[in-house]
Amino acid sequence: MKNTFEELKIAKSILKSLDDIGFKVPTPIQQKAIPKINSGGNLVGIAQTGTGKTAAYLLPLLTRLQKPEGNDPRVVILVPTRELAIQVGEDIAELTTYSELRHAAVFGGIGWTKHAELVEPGIDIIVATPGRLWDLYQEGVLRLKKVKHLVIDEADRMLDMGFMPQLKQLQEIIPARRQNLLFSATFSPAIEKLAEEFLDFYDKLEVAPSATTVSQVTQTAYKVPNYRTKLNLIRYLLEDEEKFTRVVIFVKTKEHAEGVFKVIQRKAEGEKRILHSNKAQNTRINAIQAFKSGDVRILITTDVSARGMDVSMVSHVINFDLPRDYDDYVHRIGRTARAGNKGDAITLIDPADEWHWKNILKLIRKDIELLPLPEEVEVLETEFGENQDQLREIDRQRKIDDPTFQGAFHQKKRKGSNKRSFDDKFSRSKERQKRKKRRKL
Repeated sequence: MKNTFEELKIAKSILKSLDDIGFKVPTPIQQKAIPKINSGGNLVGIAQTGTGKTAAYLLPLLTRLQKPEGNDPRVVILVPTRELAIQVGEDIAELTTYSELRHAAVFGGIGWTKHAELVEPGIDIIVATPGRLWDLYQEGVLRLKKVKHLVIDEADRMLDMGFMPQLKQLQEIIPARRQNLLFSATFSPAIEKLAEEFLDFYDKLEVAPSATTVSQVTQTAYKVPNYRTKLNLIRYLLEDEEKFTRVVIFVKTKEHAEGVFKVIQRKAEGEKRILHSNKAQNTRINAIQAFKSGDVRILITTDVSARGMDVSMVSHVINFDLPRDYDDYVHRIGRTARAGNKGDAITLIDPADEWHWKNILKLIRKDIELLPLPEEVEVLETEFGENQDQLREIDRQRKIDDPTFQGAFHQKKRKGSNKRSFDDKFSRSKERQKRKKRRKL
């Protein structure tokens, strides 16, 4: 096993940048992946976020490119979100401080002409979301005939977001003779199918079992009866400013994001920001940058908006809502305990979440400590509407486990299902009317 970047044969200009950044020792994924990438073969790397997987493919690729050449990119890195595109672009900028290699990060949400200006002078590496790469190709401002290396990063999220058609389109226009590198936090059947479609022969590298959580994260959970009590618990926890120094709160909807924000806006110290799909792109990017710099203490976000957020000093991740895609739990808590630091992940579980929580524990193969609610947290009564929603969800879960289960909300048979037909009732009614007439006569 190679224990230094020098032993991994990283270019001297890149080594100098690593020294400036303060990266001294390669992570396990880097130790295992870099020699395989250097060999030129195809690779599927399974690693959680926060393990150094981005540098695991960037370091050998930057080394192999050596210097600028021509105008067309030789490396294409596909990512699922604009935030991740920006992050990988920043990583490349840091690593190429002493190199003349040219790069650009392009993504949707802004006019393609701005990105056309970035690529027209010539680039060696392009980081892109699939849709924006296709835009630039279709407009004729980007040629892909010189591509030698294709990276698909966060492939599991790529599939979750429905990018498979775009990936297939791009496969048709990128030269067949290329090195393919696919990275994912999990190796689901869908990822295996994607690998088989894009990579004829490949080595699979798994630094930890699929869906394993980062070991430096301390995971705990609370059982909480309802939404309003969750808000009370969040407010109580965030009062401890010394412990909860930089916090990411995950919610399932923008409505919950706004609700959490309103509750902690005045009660919790420090700047707070929200990330969700209704927020403009610049607002989201600025919020992440402010969070990274430490100007923002609390970030409230949905899963999609948080992808690509690389912040090394997150003290806590709080799952206000459980994700319905269980792999997202692994991604979420990977926002803390990055770059060798420690962190805490706290999950709030309401009655409708308990079934999902058991499935998450099966996935990550861990038991997580359930903590009692602090005495200072006011436990409120569950409102009627929320209670009905919880019961319906619990019914749905039980039906999945037992298809014969009827439940409280199953469609009941109408009373009197054995009643006479309409024709029968009509004829009897006419008989009654005739009898009445005879009596009157």
